[in-house]
Amino acid sequence: MISISNNLTKETVFLEVSKYIEENKLSYTSKNDSKPWGGYFVVDDANIERFIELYFPDYPKEKTEKFGGKLSPKILVVEPNKRLSWQYHHRRAELWRVVTGPVGFIESLDDVQSTVETLEKDEIVQFDQLVRHRLIGLDNWGVVAEIWQHTDTLNPSDEDDIVRVEDDFGR
Repeated sequence: MISISNNLTKETVFLEVSKYIEENKLSYTSKNDSKPWGGYFVVDDANIERFIELYFPDYPKEKTEKFGGKLSPKILVVEPNKRLSWQYHHRRAELWRVVTGPVGFIESLDDVQSTVETLEKDEIVQFDQLVRHRLIGLDNWGVVAEIWQHTDTLNPSDEDDIVRVEDDFGR
């Protein structure tokens, strides 16, 4: 269990999330706490079975095996009242589960943003390839477990597979 109040500093929140990851018998290969909206931890691919067990227990095993177990697991950390870019991907779909929330999100099949929907703790949402989406921090820090569902076995998705339609931070 992780509990993060909105009056904590970014440094303290990342320390708490790091402890939470370790308490759940996961390890991470890197963290990025320099994003203007918060940041993320890249979970070690060697922990994918444990990650799936914790956050996506109904995820089909054959989807994991299709890419040799590589689902690029991450823990996203979004600051209160901040938004990730309005984006989509050519070579992946994404699956999110809220660890702490609530968090907001928007999704659309085109570039028009619709109403913000809310996800509570333990709720899951999937964004198919090419679907525009955006994660939004609400009144408190949000923590979201994410896996990528690669759609091209010969060219799996990476961080360069982000098409930003709109970005609050001018990226």
